[in-house]
Formats: sequence, structure tokens, C-alpha cells
Amino acid sequence: MLGTFGVWGSHYQWADRISDIAELEELGFGTFWIGSSPEMALVERALDATKSITIATGITNVWQTEPEAVSAEFARLGTDRFVLGVGVGHRQIDQAYEKPYDKLVSYLDRLDVPQDRLLLAALGPKVLKLAAERTAGAHPYLVPLEHTAEARKVLGGKLLAPEVTVVVEEDPEAARAIAREQLSYYFSLTNYTNSWQRWGFSVDEVAAPGSDRLIDALVAWGGPEQVAEKLRAHVHAGADHVAVQSLNGHYPELAAALRLKE
Repeated sequence: MLGTFGVWGSHYQWADRISDIAELEELGFGTFWIGSSPEMALVERALDATKSITIATGITNVWQTEPEAVSAEFARLGTDRFVLGVGVGHRQIDQAYEKPYDKLVSYLDRLDVPQDRLLLAALGPKVLKLAAERTAGAHPYLVPLEHTAEARKVLGGKLLAPEVTVVVEEDPEAARAIAREQLSYYFSLTNYTNSWQRWGFSVDEVAAPGSDRLIDALVAWGGPEQVAEKLRAHVHAGADHVAVQSLNGHYPELAAALRLKE
């Protein structure tokens, strides 16, 4: 359904680059994830611009969309190349945010999408268990390798498709600088900082600009072959699919290093 490796890109950055998704398809990536709660019109454009690659949302925000409207759009698109990823967003962004787990359950109750085309954004064990019970699996975002290994245990045989942020740059300081610029936004989001602390990072380490140890755990950096090895480590740890978000491009080099055409 997803292939082993795909590409994750925020709709803010890719809305004017839909034709580029066809190039990723040619490179051998199996899925393109449209991130940051994209509108269904953008999903439709991506499907129209491609032939075989799966298009997924990463994620559709339950506070910003009504499940009945999403269900209707899913049915209208009528393709097996579309996977719906849903999630609860963040307290610091979504003003209605309260009792997020209950909201997620009620949203799933009202959502009419086949279970095998539905994934749940999940960081903690409670939502990972919900993903295993109610959907095809989980789509964690910005997690260390240890999270992938633990999520596999919780999900059992369900699909595990983490996003992994990468920087194709061999110089450590340059790579970390690019990573920190991207991550600066996430240090204010407690869903993420709490998650990182569960994996052994201190309060000081998860505060902006983040310790080197945290950056190195969350972002795969190095030359294309080094990055590819780190991406494969998530597969070895239990991921079925890895959604690659490169902060500085180089997707042709990554595709070659991942041997996508072999």
C-alpha cells in the first residue's frame, strides 16, 4: 500500500509543487504524505498529477475538519491510492483542544472510511493502542529510533509508518543548524517535548534549541548513504514504511542510496 519508503512534505511548501510529486514517483518512492492538515482539493490535485504513488494525509486534523465531510470526500475520490491519516494536533495551536483522546474516539466513530485506508497519528502508548484497535496502524512524527521499536510492540501486526526528518549534509554543525531551524517550532509543542522526555531526554535537552544528542536522535543527517542507513534502521526496528522529510532536498541521491529502483 505504501511501499517501504515515501516522502513527507508540508502542504505549505508543496502546494505549488504538485508536479514535483510525479518526479518522486519516478524515483521509486511509494507514497507522498501531504502534511499539516491539507485540504482535500490538494489531495485530489496530487492524485491527478500522478499514476501509481499513494497519496496520504499526514495528518488531517480532527479539530479543523468534520468527519462527515472528510468521509464524503474520501468516497468521492474513489481511489485505492489514497490513505487518510488523522490526528489531534496540539494544545498550543487548536483552540478547542481538550480531552483529545475522547475527541479522537468520537471522530473515528463518525468517520466512514475503510479501516485499511486509515492511519492514526500516535506518539504515546494509549493512542498507539487505539490505532491498533480502530485503524490500519500508526503514523508517528518526529520520533527517535527507540520509539519505532516500542511502537512495533504496541501495534502488533498493524502498519507502522513513522516520519523521519533528514538533512543531507556531512558537516555536523551545518546539519544540526538546518535541523534546529526546522525544529524551533516544535520545542513549543508539549505533545512532542513530553514524548521526547519519555525517551530519556531531560527538560533542558528538549528546550530550544535542543541538545546535540536530541537533534542527532530525531534527525538523520550525513551523506546520502549515511542517511539511508539511518532510515533503514527504522525498518529494522519494526517500521513497515518510512516517510522521509528532507529539509534540504537531494531526493534523487536518497533514492539511489536507498536502492529504490532495485
